[in-house]
Amino acid sequence: MIAGRSRPETGAAGGPARHLPVMLREVVSSFKPKDGGKYIDATFGAGGHTRALLEAANCKVLGFDRDPRTVADSFGAVTEFGGRLTVVEANFSEMLEIAPRHGFDQVDGILFDFGVSSMQLDEAERGFSFRFDGPLDMRMSASGVSAADVVNKYDERDLARIISVLGEEKKAKFAARAIIEARKEKEITRTGELATILREAIHSKPGDIDAATRTFQALRIYVNDELGEIAKGLLAAEQLLKAGGVLAGISFHSLEDRLVKTFITSRSQAPATSRHAPEVKAAPPSFKALSRKVLAAGEDELKINPRARSAKLRIAERTDASAHTSDPLAVLLDKMPSLEGAR
Repeated sequence: MIAGRSRPETGAAGGPARHLPVMLREVVSSFKPKDGGKYIDATFGAGGHTRALLEAANCKVLGFDRDPRTVADSFGAVTEFGGRLTVVEANFSEMLEIAPRHGFDQVDGILFDFGVSSMQLDEAERGFSFRFDGPLDMRMSASGVSAADVVNKYDERDLARIISVLGEEKKAKFAARAIIEARKEKEITRTGELATILREAIHSKPGDIDAATRTFQALRIYVNDELGEIAKGLLAAEQLLKAGGVLAGISFHSLEDRLVKTFITSRSQAPATSRHAPEVKAAPPSFKALSRKVLAAGEDELKINPRARSAKLRIAERTDASAHTSDPLAVLLDKMPSLEGAR
């Protein structure tokens, strides 16, 4: 079933393939889908990972996606799998509240495939990419602050911080100053306009990434509160996974991966203690890391899916210990610009 706004269209898991699921073999192998199993695809997208799970076993999948178009496009897959697939229009940070309503209170696996999807990047009107000229939007959902709002209304200091921290752009001050000067002449409303401004402000060398890349990344992450969503989603997954359940997180840049790594490390290791400090009873690990090193896509996959080149997969297995009450990501997030702290 589809929960939320929808219209009967195909093109996701039940229609023509527009997006290749990253590290599909590794994800399915780690989940080991079983008959009667329940799995959550926290970032449904085109449904490629979900389809693989449903075809591997007589299991059920609950998919989350905040993009109303994606949810509408899942209609074909929902119909095809006849009751074994439910897709809801919601942020995955809400899964702890929503999943039990659909019978997914204790699940066997939860997958996160973070970031923006290929379909969103390829749709000029969504404003995610400077490869196509379109409105400066970048919202995964249909509401909230847009990239144009940030670019045209935020002061120079806040713009520089967003671009520096979330885009990891070393020349963030130059980018912010150029935006401020350009918007004095007229509002910046198109992706092409912003990209041109950034390229003139940040001079890149031959072979470097496009000068607009990091600023566009920063705006997208900020507008969608992606890092805050990741933190809330991981904490929710800890409570929803049953003992032996698998958590898999696919990241595409260092900020995402840092959150996943920190969470898994904190939950799979006993906290360090000092012989000089009073003994404190530590909570037993709630996860066991299933791989020492982060996993990357193989050469065979990279030949057919260049998008997988930057993908990093981390996998952990839920233990039978109770979910922890501490938040290991709070310190990291306090250093990140967020919509909650917007002026």
